[in-house]
Amino acid sequence: MSMPVDRHDAFARVLHWSMAVLILAMLFVGVAMVSSMTLRPSLLMLHRPIGIALLVLVVVRSIHRLLRRAPELPRDLPRWQRTAAHASHIALYVLMFAMPLIGWAMVSAAGNPVVLWGDLHLPPIAPHDPAIYSALRAAHTWLARALFAVVLLHLAAALYHAWVRRDGVFRTMAPVPLGPRAENASAVARENSAGS
Repeated sequence: MSMPVDRHDAFARVLHWSMAVLILAMLFVGVAMVSSMTLRPSLLMLHRPIGIALLVLVVVRSIHRLLRRAPELPRDLPRWQRTAAHASHIALYVLMFAMPLIGWAMVSAAGNPVVLWGDLHLPPIAPHDPAIYSALRAAHTWLARALFAVVLLHLAAALYHAWVRRDGVFRTMAPVPLGPRAENASAVARENSAGS
């Protein structure tokens, strides 16, 4: 199988895995906030600054992605899989932008400050209005579900490339080097079978 010739740079990999951890944490914190009224205040104090941190990171990541070429997908990857890969990345970026912005607007519409740490507050970005708050809260909930679904698809695709196709795609974003490239591994396997 043909495979990508390079990897994402170290900065892109750090951004990717840091954001992956924070997004999963946010999804679980969000579920816990809805489930437990006693933990809700302390979880909100955690949820808001992490959401803003993710907003900053997705801006940085988007700029970095525009400035740096991403590794190519394998040439033999079916067209529908290429299309699905590009569509899922666009969906991820849109959702990573939208979720914290809608959350910030929702808190603003509720008339509450977005407290980051101590006395550091963000300005409101939506007018104080219960109807706007209600609409934004519903949007935040549905987009969180959509984000969870896209993250699961992204994970499934990564595992498919790592375990089924073994085409080097997972290796391009792996946090650490993962042994020989796919083409080298297949060459070694051919040599071993020829020597037997």
